[in-house]
Amino acid sequence: MTLTEADVEHLRGINEHLDLDEVETIYLPLSRLLNLHVQATQGLARVTDTFLGTPPAPVPYVIGIGGSVAVGKSTSARVLQQLLSAWPEHPRVELITTDGFLYPNAELERRGLMGRKGFPESYDTAALIEVLRQVKSGVRNVTAPVYSHLTYDIVPDDQVVVDQPHIVIVEGLNVLQGNPGFGQLFVSDFFDFSIYVDADETLIKSWYVDRFLTLRETVFQDPDSYFSHYATLDEDAAAKTAIGIWDMINGPNLEQNILPSRDRARCILTKGADHQIARVDLRKS
Repeated sequence: MTLTEADVEHLRGINEHLDLDEVETIYLPLSRLLNLHVQATQGLARVTDTFLGTPPAPVPYVIGIGGSVAVGKSTSARVLQQLLSAWPEHPRVELITTDGFLYPNAELERRGLMGRKGFPESYDTAALIEVLRQVKSGVRNVTAPVYSHLTYDIVPDDQVVVDQPHIVIVEGLNVLQGNPGFGQLFVSDFFDFSIYVDADETLIKSWYVDRFLTLRETVFQDPDSYFSHYATLDEDAAAKTAIGIWDMINGPNLEQNILPSRDRARCILTKGADHQIARVDLRKS
């Protein structure tokens, strides 16, 4: 175990109950499993290079992490990033979020999709696939856009640079979904391992409402926040607003697009009412 209580507190998402015991019980063994997978993949790559007589070409091991809004997939991604980077075989672990591949708000407005943000059509999937193609081809200094949850938009002139790390974690709503309009090519085709963070929809909805109420008292108070107009709502009005957003956007997106992709995952982490992982399902092949 390389993480401390202070590390876990820093990694914990809003209103989540991640603790050191859960990290040690669930995430540490999962990081060991992934470590074994990475070493095996690296070994196979070396054998292939030897067979072909070509110079070793470093290719990142790519892990996809999907799940609903408010289920805690971002926290899972951050925890695994920290744990995996502690293994000596792969100390460089980068994290890419697919939020950066949402179309900018101006483009969503032009297309009439602001009310569908997070749905498959709101993403520049072609750009995401191209970034993953470059990453998986071992290209150096691959750039990906950055998303701000404060401004609720893509950050102009800001990028994440991925320069041949040992592992790349790709986290987002859409990582395991099909890609209408892109033939047979899926985002998940570039993954070596995939994880889906799951919970009962009733629980996720309640977590979303709780998170909205917490943000109303914190981040939404910032005048630069896209949602600052919600800061003046009283608790009842804020809760009704959050429920309305869930019922209109996040719930339908979960049912229509995100949940159907669950069985594509190699590993499913299912959370209980306490927001902690209660069950781990691992597909053998």
